[in-house]
Amino acid sequence: MNVIVDVTIVPIGVGLSLSPYVAACEKVLNASGLKVALHANGTNIEGEWDAVFAAVKKCHEAVLEMGSPRIFTVIKLGTRVDKKQSMEDKLKSVRDKM
Repeated sequence: MNVIVDVTIVPIGVGLSLSPYVAACEKVLNASGLKVALHANGTNIEGEWDAVFAAVKKCHEAVLEMGSPRIFTVIKLGTRVDKKQSMEDKLKSVRDKM
């Protein structure tokens, strides 16, 4: 099943700057072969359900390996079975109406 996920992974107890942790997760996601789109408050990931959630797990592992004692993660997801729809398709649909 194809899924589009919006994920925000927040390491807790590591100080104020989170960009090193974001960069580590982005490296994991880019290596996964999935479609990813970093944005100001998280990352969109598109792909098959199991592959997407395996990549999110690897992000958690990477952040833990960097010394974060705790992680708070927010995941929003959508699936669609009536037609194939990509992240770009969803954005185009809205932009076409503007």
